[in-house]
Amino acid sequence: MRKTLTILLAGGIGSRLNILVRLRAKPAVPFGGIYRIIDFTLSNIANSGLTKVAVLTQYKPLSLMDHIGDGSAWDLSGRTRSIKILPPKTGEKDWDWYKGTADAVRQNLDFITSARDYSNVLILSGDHIYAMDYGSLVGFHRDHNAKVTIGMIQVPEAETHNFGIGIIDGKHRIIDWEEKPKRARSTLASMGIYVFDRDYLVAMLKKTDKIDFGHHIIPKAMREGNVYAYPFKGYWKDVGTIQAYWDANMDLLDPRSRLNPEAWKTKTNVIAEGPSYDRPPIRITDEAEVFNSAISPGCVIKGRVRRSVLSPGVIVEKGAFIQDSVIMHDTVVKSGASVNRCIVDKRVVIGRNCTLGIGNPENVNTEFPEQLNSGITLIGKWAEIPDQTQIGTNCIVYPTAAKTDFNALSFQDGSVINNLKIS
Repeated sequence: MRKTLTILLAGGIGSRLNILVRLRAKPAVPFGGIYRIIDFTLSNIANSGLTKVAVLTQYKPLSLMDHIGDGSAWDLSGRTRSIKILPPKTGEKDWDWYKGTADAVRQNLDFITSARDYSNVLILSGDHIYAMDYGSLVGFHRDHNAKVTIGMIQVPEAETHNFGIGIIDGKHRIIDWEEKPKRARSTLASMGIYVFDRDYLVAMLKKTDKIDFGHHIIPKAMREGNVYAYPFKGYWKDVGTIQAYWDANMDLLDPRSRLNPEAWKTKTNVIAEGPSYDRPPIRITDEAEVFNSAISPGCVIKGRVRRSVLSPGVIVEKGAFIQDSVIMHDTVVKSGASVNRCIVDKRVVIGRNCTLGIGNPENVNTEFPEQLNSGITLIGKWAEIPDQTQIGTNCIVYPTAAKTDFNALSFQDGSVINNLKIS
């Protein structure tokens, strides 16, 4: 692995995650209580023995950069190990923003060409939940004398329109490619993981101005050289939608899912959230009830929690009830409140006797029907919900919404509530 240079793409907007990415980059979204989404790829990098890494950032990168720091949390800092943050370049008048995955790598060819001792370039995405030994992937690439190798996984036929789809021969060589097809001829989907022969990648990006790997570079490479599919059979989830994000968090609570960050040796930067030893131990009082849930350090549980994931510092007061929900750092659920099938961002205050997420899930969101249509309600960072407020399913409360922004105490399914308007 000493001959493999790693590029981690972490600059996407991730707009399908809606308000969860309004104040942060998608890879920086908290996940599974104590982690962030990018932790899984960074941990794979560290656990695979890769030592030279560049992280390409762009959209709202500050919290992501703070989280990565110097890479010490993943043992990526030292005399023989390094991690670099590479933002878009500055042009003559403004930032030359990354226009696509291939364009992002092209803008950083100087980083790749300066690493003369490296024969392969491993290109990864920072917004997937999985564990992989990249050493096996690179070994497969070398054994097949490939110009490009793509990590690929079987997905349900109904989901193929979300992915690049490969058609392979009996030796795993990709003989045809469909990028997000309406009707796919295969269910073998790209994981957004690429190994390139270094010289081939540099030459390819220099002779074309195409901006995306899936749409442009892979089809061209397939015609020019040997492109192979590396089959992956473990747990993998693209958490790019609200439903997928919620599903993956719920998978943490299901041992049959094979999602197991501890067994995967997934690391995170606890210092970025305040040292873990600053958090008191979990406190669950005698009157509390906790069933099949992930509870993080610093949580105080006096009410009931069922099938939910709670990040550090969450307070559930006496008589409150949380079910099938993801609750992020330092949120307070006051007495008598009920939270059902919600994703609640950091430092939210849910008032006494509130009811959130109860209604008809078939009533989609009025502004984002394609993103909120399965009964999940989103509560944005720093929002304050007044006592006795009722909010239905598929609703959105925007970040920083104050009590004074609520001109009513009852909101039907699909409502959008923020500090500018309430519909």
